[in-house]
Amino acid sequence: MMKVTLKNGEVKEFDSPLSVYEIAASLSAGLAKKACAAEINGIPADLRTIVSGDCGLTILTFEDEGGRAAFHHTTSHILAQAVKRLFPETKLAIGPSIADGFYYDFDRPEPFSPEDLEALEAEMKKIVKEDLKLEYFTLPREEAIALMKEKDEPYKVELIEDLPEEETISFYRQGEYTDLCAGPHLMTTGPVKAFKLTSIAGAYWRGDEHNKMLTRIYGTSFPKASDLEAYLTRIEEAKKRDHRKLGKELGLFTIMDEGPGFPFFLPKGMVLKNALTNFWREIHEREGYVEIATPIMLNRSLWETSGHWDHYKENMYTTTIDDTEFAIKPMNCPGSMLVYKSQPRSYRDLPLRMGELGLVHRHEKSGALHGLMRVRCFTQDDAHIYMTPDQITDEIKGVVRLIDEVYNMFGFKYHVELSTRPEDSMGSDEDWEMATNSLREALDEMGYDYIINEGDGAFYGPKIDFHLEDSLGRTWQCGTIQLDFQLPLRFEAEYTGADGEKHRPIMIHRVLLGSIERFIGILIEHYAGKFPAWLAPVQVKVLPISDKNAAYAKNVYDALKKSHIRCEIDERAEKIGYKIREAQLEKVPYMLVAGAKEEENHTVAVRYRDSGENVTMTLDEFTEMLKNEIEERD
Repeated sequence: MMKVTLKNGEVKEFDSPLSVYEIAASLSAGLAKKACAAEINGIPADLRTIVSGDCGLTILTFEDEGGRAAFHHTTSHILAQAVKRLFPETKLAIGPSIADGFYYDFDRPEPFSPEDLEALEAEMKKIVKEDLKLEYFTLPREEAIALMKEKDEPYKVELIEDLPEEETISFYRQGEYTDLCAGPHLMTTGPVKAFKLTSIAGAYWRGDEHNKMLTRIYGTSFPKASDLEAYLTRIEEAKKRDHRKLGKELGLFTIMDEGPGFPFFLPKGMVLKNALTNFWREIHEREGYVEIATPIMLNRSLWETSGHWDHYKENMYTTTIDDTEFAIKPMNCPGSMLVYKSQPRSYRDLPLRMGELGLVHRHEKSGALHGLMRVRCFTQDDAHIYMTPDQITDEIKGVVRLIDEVYNMFGFKYHVELSTRPEDSMGSDEDWEMATNSLREALDEMGYDYIINEGDGAFYGPKIDFHLEDSLGRTWQCGTIQLDFQLPLRFEAEYTGADGEKHRPIMIHRVLLGSIERFIGILIEHYAGKFPAWLAPVQVKVLPISDKNAAYAKNVYDALKKSHIRCEIDERAEKIGYKIREAQLEKVPYMLVAGAKEEENHTVAVRYRDSGENVTMTLDEFTEMLKNEIEERD
């Protein structure tokens, strides 16, 4: 008799060993039909895996991350099988699942064309219709190498040769196609009813730019055609909202060939950036933070003390000044620590909350750069909180409340992850346990649901990450709270306690927005460029109907400027319909049309960007309405 504990805590007893699929079928025919994979005692497993003893079992469907991964991974094998059928000279590299689908890397003399993708999709449909069983088997290392040499798959041979000699190698076979793979996979190719090959890109073998460039085919797949259609619609909407496209059209930022990964903010982009940073300063002053600024470049000894030289040097830009090595800062925390140490501190000074909008530089590979989302220099909205041990929970709660307030104001939903100690870390087990428990207790006391992200903490401490969800349902990791016992120790930071003795402060590293640049990129796509009035680079466009009304329109414009409203006037000799369309393309929140009737009545015709509604009111009424909207940040 074996006992199987299900995800909901229910315990099922079985007289003999069964496959995961058979257990799923015994629970529900519907569950067995939807099942994609499983976790046995937390370890990913196939539905074909035999359960022979007491265990914890989670059946994974497409709704679960692990289930989707198995579904997408199986689709990548279907793609590879189609490629080998149509283009047998192609060599196979790797084909994993990714967040929204899968990819497979191929080595082929000729690049794939759009027509090739259409032919591959047609062949994939045949493979799905054949409902081929995916059969799992293993071979000793030498036999596995021999099999892949026989199939003339050099990339697979290289992968196997990198494994230990005693390793048993796992494979999956479907029809005539066999692939080196650890799984898990679906039982057959049949459930992959809806899929799409979405793009082609270049990719270096094993991500090393010194290796050969391969062809990567991306795709996605779903159990139902309606889900695929909804996904593709969302992707098309995302293309329209692409911050790189809108950033250019709206004159916000650009990336020059002279500085790949180093964004240039244009005048309107600077207005947006300043509005965001002014908001940041306002809420931090309210919450009792002081603002500092630390140098962009500091010497090697500082980074050795902080641990970055040993743990982060490959991402840092360095130079030599007067025979001394310096590094451009990748993070603000060591500079903040020097500010803390610049004068004696007492327990009465704590908690000390120091904020910094610090420009940092981190080396990113050129292939990873992406508009404002992945850059080589960015402004990190950092803060470092120095505190006593008994202040930890309250300070963490205060940061969580502030992040919640900011994300809600922008209309973002979010979820929380707690990341624990990584392999490459500093400090004692006791410090890590205390730090991790402090973060966990704060979240528990505030009633937050959160995911444990094992081994993904910073090298100096555990962290809470906030993943916000934009208007298209995409998630972005922005806010972070990191608890650090190590840096105060390494820098020998102290404060005088109530007992007159010296004590070591505890440190919180935290960001609300993450990177200002990246957050602006997220906002561009979240709002599709239609920023709320308080953020909009141009809040009002004044549109005279004809030259006869130009003087009155100029008076309206001047009055708005005096009221500190960001406005422009379109004095071109164009028809009013054209001017309105132009202003709408520029996504200006309000258009004020000024014609003979408005001039006679001392009013303006207000056209709302979002609703298209037209309302006539006095300029004073409009100004008061807009100022209230800006002040309340609606």
